[in-house]
Amino acid sequence: MLYTQTLEKLSALRLDGMVQALEEQRRQSAITELDFEARLALLVERQWLWKENRSLSRRLQSAQFKISGSLEDIDYRHPRGLKRAQIEQLRASQWIAEHRNCLITGPTGAGKTYLACALGHAACRDGHRTVYYYAPKLFRALQAAQADGSFLSLLKKLTRAPLLIIDDLGIASVVGKQYRDLLEILDDRQGQGATLITSQFPVQQWHEIIADPTVADAILDRLVHNAYRIELKGESLRKHNGESPSNPTPSDP
Repeated sequence: MLYTQTLEKLSALRLDGMVQALEEQRRQSAITELDFEARLALLVERQWLWKENRSLSRRLQSAQFKISGSLEDIDYRHPRGLKRAQIEQLRASQWIAEHRNCLITGPTGAGKTYLACALGHAACRDGHRTVYYYAPKLFRALQAAQADGSFLSLLKKLTRAPLLIIDDLGIASVVGKQYRDLLEILDDRQGQGATLITSQFPVQQWHEIIADPTVADAILDRLVHNAYRIELKGESLRKHNGESPSNPTPSDP
């Protein structure tokens, strides 16, 4: 009876990790060889792991990454200009804590999206809430938010995220006003969070993409001066992996 009440109280306190660990201990005859403090430490450790895993799952679900990427699975053998030292600088997510940016450029199929999502996944593992947007969808979301009155709410969401990933900037034509919206987002994020942007176009060509010279200068000023730069090159990884048009592999690392 006492054991049942203990489980009920642990559940009421939302200590589900402890509940699971306690039930496992009950099934282990050798557990009696441990003293009270050792058994309690095991229960606390399980609860801590349960909470961490649950938080990570929520961050990953909220981020809505396009693909599942891992820094451990990056292929450095393909000649695309990617250096292990570049990724090691970003692995620990210190750049996010320092509110720095990361700009990844390169041709289609070079692995930009994979790198972005892998860095985002690492950020989530390190406890940083992350928001991922494919650039055309971000601009559509901003336009819709302007129309339905939720723009300030969306702006707040994008501003408060420790890491904002904008994937494939410049892939679709965008009206000038929307780049001014992007400028507002980046301005609000200065000193508040890190921003990662991928693009098929070199940073030197972003003025042409944005079209408005004043807005382009302001956007680049807020992105480039403290940014890590990864400039990929070479043929598409998909060619080397034998991709056919009917069987695309967008997650190439």
